[in-house]
Formats: sequence, C-alpha cells, structure tokens
Amino acid sequence: MTVAIPQTLREALAFSSANPNAQIIQGGTDLMVEINFNHRKPTDVIALRRVEEIRNYAYTADKSKVIVGAGLPYQKMEHGEIAELFPALAQAARTVGSPQIRAAGSIGGNLGTCSPAGDALPVLSALNAEVNLRTETGSRDISVHDFMIGVKRNDRKTGELIISVTLPIIQGWQGYAKVGVRNAMVISVASCCLVVDRKLGAISVALGAVGPTIIRCRETEQWLATQIDLKSISAVAPNLLKEFGERIANESKPIDDHRSTAAYRRHAVATLSRRLLVRANTK
Repeated sequence: MTVAIPQTLREALAFSSANPNAQIIQGGTDLMVEINFNHRKPTDVIALRRVEEIRNYAYTADKSKVIVGAGLPYQKMEHGEIAELFPALAQAARTVGSPQIRAAGSIGGNLGTCSPAGDALPVLSALNAEVNLRTETGSRDISVHDFMIGVKRNDRKTGELIISVTLPIIQGWQGYAKVGVRNAMVISVASCCLVVDRKLGAISVALGAVGPTIIRCRETEQWLATQIDLKSISAVAPNLLKEFGERIANESKPIDDHRSTAAYRRHAVATLSRRLLVRANTK
C-alpha cells in the first residue's frame, strides 16, 4: 500500500488526478475502523491531514454565508465563532466520539463516508448546505441533499476531493439532539436537527440514522408553516406539538438492526423533534 501525504491542496489535487481510485483519508476515524476489520483493503491512500487550506473557515464576500473547510476538526467547532454562528453544528460536534476523535474527525470525513448516522449530516441538511468538490481541472458545487444518495454512498466523482461546505447564516434558532446508549462516544440510534429561520418564517427538520440517508421532513415543514407564525416566538399548543411529532415519525424510514428497533427510532425522532421545537419557541 502506498500512502501520499500532500502538504498543500495543489499537491493533493495532483495526487488525486494521478491516482483517481486512491482512498481519501481525512482524520481516519471511520475509514481506519473498516481497514482494521478488513472491510476495506485500499492499495493507494491520500492522507489530507496536513493540507491546511481545508482546515479553516471563511466568510463569503457578502458575509451572508460561511465556507467551512472539509478538514476543519470537530474540536474547532465546539466553541468560538463557529459555535456562535451555528449552534446546532457545535452541539453535534460535541457528541462525536472522544476528545481524540473530535481532534481528528471532520465534516469532510462525514460526507465522504456518508453514513446516515453521521452526526454532522442532519445539521448540514437542515441548513441547506452546499458541498464544494474539486479536481485539478475544475470545481463544482452541489446541494448536500443531492450529494448524499444512499447508505454510505455519495455523488463524489472519481478524482474529486471534498473541499468545503457553505452554510448560510440563519437569523433564528437552531438545535441538534441525538439518542444513543450514552451521551457521547456512541453511534446515533436516532438524531434530529431543527432550524427556524425567523426572517423567512421557515422551518427545516432533518433526521439521522432513521433511513438510508439523511431525511428532510419537507411535508411536516410545510404543514407547520401553515399552523404557526414562525417569524415570532410563541408557545406551541400541546395538540399541535403532538401532531408535529407524529408527522415527523411518519416521514422517517427506520429499520430494525443490532442498535435499535424501527419502532423505537420512530418514537425517538418524534420526541427529539418535539423537544427541539419547544426550545425554539421559548428562546
């Protein structure tokens, strides 16, 4: 096995162009587990850990969005400016593995693996993130919803590298919650991100670990927008809250597996979404 360790993005793109079928590794928190269990046996690896250009973030020219590098570690999202701009992302980051894992893991790794249980992915979905991919010869942007196409499957083309995600700065409230066998260092049994855009009067709800990929609850979003004024903060009636959770559960597509049952996962996303909606309308 040959391992390329580029120092710059230009070098990384050149390596990827020369070895289009090479396995890309960011922090290795998912990939190394599969390699250790012989689920994958790559012959060529491109390690991006030292490429500083993708380990930071920046505002767009009009300051309305933030471009987050694919290699920015979760550790850097737990506190500081990123956490203030995107509280849901910070909340998700704090639940990822141990401190050692959070120092290595990144959004790029979550997108590359594309597991429906990836903690950052419901947040990216609820925020309508755009993913930037690049080769030596070109670059393209794609909606995160179009990028995630199935269980551990994405739309990354041969030779492309995941460079960054672009997140809009929302004027409103956002939160993330998950259920697992403990609070952290655990794979999600079910997760939920809820974002309320007070300026637009819109809500976004995204579910993790309850389908083949992240699920956006668009029918429930549209329904709730007709029931309450999302531009203001007001208590949600109990009957409305109950129906909201039921509708969310109905949009999920869980399965029974060794971590949980489909029935429990439906119950979990109903409960998590209700709790997040209550928090959104009391702050």
